[in-house]
Amino acid sequence: MQNNKTSSLIAYFLPRSQDIFFISILLAVAFYGPELFNLDGDLGRHITIGKYIITNKIIPTHDLFSYTMKGEELVPHEWLAQVLFSAAHSAMGLNGVVFLTSIVIALTFTLTYREMVYRSAFRLTALFTSLWAAMSSSLHILARPHIFTMLFLAVWAYQLEHVMEKKFFRIWIFPLLMLIWANTHGAFIAGFVVLGAYIAEWLWDLIHGRADKGTGKSLFIIGVTSFAVTFINPSGYKLWTTSVGYIGNTYLVDHTIEYMAPNFHLGGTWPFLLTLAFFLFSLGQGAKLKLRESILLSGWTIMALYSARNIPLFAIVTAPMLGRLIQAPAEKSSFLARQDRNITAIESQLRGILFPVISVLLLAFAFAHGVKLDTGKVGNQYDPAVFPVNAVNWLEENPQKGNVFNSFTWGGYLLYREWPDQLVFIDGQTDFYGEKLTKEYEQIISTSNGWDDIFFNKYIITWVIIPANSQLGQTLKVDYHWRILYEDNTAVILRR
Repeated sequence: MQNNKTSSLIAYFLPRSQDIFFISILLAVAFYGPELFNLDGDLGRHITIGKYIITNKIIPTHDLFSYTMKGEELVPHEWLAQVLFSAAHSAMGLNGVVFLTSIVIALTFTLTYREMVYRSAFRLTALFTSLWAAMSSSLHILARPHIFTMLFLAVWAYQLEHVMEKKFFRIWIFPLLMLIWANTHGAFIAGFVVLGAYIAEWLWDLIHGRADKGTGKSLFIIGVTSFAVTFINPSGYKLWTTSVGYIGNTYLVDHTIEYMAPNFHLGGTWPFLLTLAFFLFSLGQGAKLKLRESILLSGWTIMALYSARNIPLFAIVTAPMLGRLIQAPAEKSSFLARQDRNITAIESQLRGILFPVISVLLLAFAFAHGVKLDTGKVGNQYDPAVFPVNAVNWLEENPQKGNVFNSFTWGGYLLYREWPDQLVFIDGQTDFYGEKLTKEYEQIISTSNGWDDIFFNKYIITWVIIPANSQLGQTLKVDYHWRILYEDNTAVILRR
């Protein structure tokens, strides 16, 4: 009896392959910590807005953060993600943000692994393919609301496959998930893009007299209920007009770095490029895809080639297809088949839940006590070479009055450090600031024709915090004799 109890306890502690995979991704993201927010300038704004919501228990629907658009209507399409980031930050500072991001990413690709095993892939095949998908996604794994779209898309897409294959699913999961998704990130539209592929296949089968009516009914209910709940948000139908309107604005899309096409000269894009090559090779060798898979593969390939931010979504949606193509030759190997049977037999006796839970708790303990886990051993902090850390330190001792002109990528950081005492000219929320103000910003920062009228007369700017080597800084110093209040290798603060 005692041996049975001991064996039962061991079954909960010993890790399964999915537990090892989860922990590996969790730690990999944690070790990558500072890069999660130093490569993107928006985290500070998300934390600031989230803090405002938590403190005041109000979701702002009008701008409170800039003087250029103060009071203008704001569609808070990321408010729930901002609350989560702010709560994590309140608990453990930037360590908390990294901790939250690590968990979300680890859950996402562990779901990918589980789904491939559920679809009868060897565990080694599933591990390899899930790791490949994670590596493809790594170029856009950042501490921003987009990570929640990655998680939600994995749940959504894999559950839709269960609907199509008449496997176990709960139809209420879809509207519930979409309700949360629509209040977390504007890319909830991706869910309807995936749903469209499944509806298209069902309609094709209907035309050819082989459609299952029960499946069609389920897809119809999912589509209608999920679409309906997207209107349950602080701005109602305007959530759609903002999300779709931004995508349709070619100027804003073309001038936003994350929407740029992938640069295949950078090593971070190579796993994605190899994925495309493998799909082409496999299909060229006669591999077959279902109609919905062909639609998803071709559609997400186009979107990923158009915008690098779509590469993680491509990887998540296509990973099970990739796994099946890898599984086909793997099944011909008696060695791999034997290994999978052995692993399956062992893991059938394991529960493993305690191993990842303990790992998460240990990571939380380490971050809460300030342990530096990042590879550079500098800790999770803003890089003074990227953000005006020291310049803002000076500002806190020497606050400036009047309207400021700030670097676009520093707007979120200034809000993080100085709001509500200081409002910004602009930050990274281009879907709100719009094309007109973005063009005016670019006109000023590059001192293009007519910049001075906008700068001095329209916005009455009295001081600036901008990159030390900017054209605007040189012009203000040399031609207008503005005073240098502070200067280092990253930023310069000038005043009339």
